[in-house]
Amino acid sequence: METIFKHQLDKGNHPHTTLKKAEYDQCTFTGCTLTSIAGSRFIDCTFEACNLSLCDITGTSLQGVHFKNCTMPGLRIDTCDAFGFSVHLHHCQLTNSVFYDRKIGKTKFHHCQLMECDFTDADLSQAVFDDCDLTGAIFDNTNLEKADLRGARNYSIDPMRNKVKKAHFSLPYVVGLLDTFQIRIDQ
Repeated sequence: METIFKHQLDKGNHPHTTLKKAEYDQCTFTGCTLTSIAGSRFIDCTFEACNLSLCDITGTSLQGVHFKNCTMPGLRIDTCDAFGFSVHLHHCQLTNSVFYDRKIGKTKFHHCQLMECDFTDADLSQAVFDDCDLTGAIFDNTNLEKADLRGARNYSIDPMRNKVKKAHFSLPYVVGLLDTFQIRIDQ
């Protein structure tokens, strides 16, 4: 596999929607619209203001990759290479993305839209959700131990079906832990 090192790609010099299968090391992608990055390896790369809507990421390796201000709905994170998976997400829109059975502990989600995401069987231990909207997100058999959800809102997490030991929550959104009990809380 070809290695591309410290290269900068943007919508002006990369008009294609599919990246060639390669190892990208310390590369920057700015303003690109991509429909497939399948089978490639990204090490310490940055994607900024990119559109990866429904992008095929099957077999893709993401190691120390930063996504900033990206539109990424419908990503199948569960199809990525699990080895060394490490991403940092800042101001990204990931609505309807699937994190099924991913070990993404310590991942930091900053100012992200995570509506309708599927976190079933995912390991989110020590993850940080800073100013994140989790409306309709699915948490089932999810490990949220020591996760920081103080900056999360609109979540519904069943503490009987998920691991929440030593997780951090804040008012008023902590009531999302009681949804499964169908109780009414009045102020």
